[in-house]
Amino acid sequence: MIEFKTIGSASTFLDPRRGFSPTTVDFQVRIDPLTGRTCHFSHFGALKAQKLDLPGYERPEVKGFCPFCADKRDRATPKFMPDIIPEGRQMRGEACLIPNLFPYDIHSGVVVMTDDHVVGLSGLTEGCLADSFSLGIDFLQRINSLDLALPYHLMTWNYMPPSGGGLVHPHQQYFATRYPGNQFMDELSGSERFFTARGQNYWHTLIETEVSGNKRYIGTVGKTHWIAPFVSLGLLGEIMCIFPNVFSIRDFREEHIDDLISGLGRVFRFYEAEGIYSFNASLSFGPKNQEHFNCFLRIVPRTFLNLRDFAPDFNFFQAVLSEPVCIVLPEDLCRDIKPYFV
Repeated sequence: MIEFKTIGSASTFLDPRRGFSPTTVDFQVRIDPLTGRTCHFSHFGALKAQKLDLPGYERPEVKGFCPFCADKRDRATPKFMPDIIPEGRQMRGEACLIPNLFPYDIHSGVVVMTDDHVVGLSGLTEGCLADSFSLGIDFLQRINSLDLALPYHLMTWNYMPPSGGGLVHPHQQYFATRYPGNQFMDELSGSERFFTARGQNYWHTLIETEVSGNKRYIGTVGKTHWIAPFVSLGLLGEIMCIFPNVFSIRDFREEHIDDLISGLGRVFRFYEAEGIYSFNASLSFGPKNQEHFNCFLRIVPRTFLNLRDFAPDFNFFQAVLSEPVCIVLPEDLCRDIKPYFV
């Protein structure tokens, strides 16, 4: 069994909106059943995603110089060493694989997804996503065959402000590493502990538990399972896609890409309906020769709190306490997005 632990509490104060009469506001702290990390749930319904002026990012004074645009890419972006990509760069459709000019590790690639500089969610078509993911996954599999000293493989994606991307132009990062981040390592070690103690795969058990509970289980796309996790990493919630038969980059096939982009298309339609313009996403692959840590994608909406100060949705909780804060209960998120997976 997986334990989902919630600590509910409340704060009472004299509310000026109600003539300074006593008002009680509920909040929750939830404990991640895999890592033991906590998350605060509060401000329910108090904040909404802010609308971005996408055409405004095309204005010359805003756009500035973009090396990813098709008319500048050949002279402004780097090339891989010949032993990695003999032709220097790789293309598939509009997608272009290049080295990261500011690498995260020894082998660090960027997939420029489109020729166009500003592409809304509806422009991230199945063809665009298929070309981009196929290029990136092929790069990671190539690196895996060349450098076995880097056991972990990642796709990361900052889309539109305020996600933290340096350029609005759609792009993804792909890299192999020994240091995939604290969240990744906590989940990896937690998965191993669960398997050692119980003889069961945590992710398979999680799927079974969420399916039977039907509170946070969004749906199935092909062989993938989509869940609103019990603990969310984003202010507006989190969606996770688990690949039950994929453990390392070696296991990832074209059929998995097809299921992934089909599910992402449903998520993007939901985001558009909710007025969400920005997100962070990652696709995580564990080391080879293990069956306790599954591949999964997580996607987290991002927004400004307001467009007056452009206050971001991350604050001291995330920045210095490493504590997620969420204003949407996963059960409510699951209910709202589930129709898009029917």
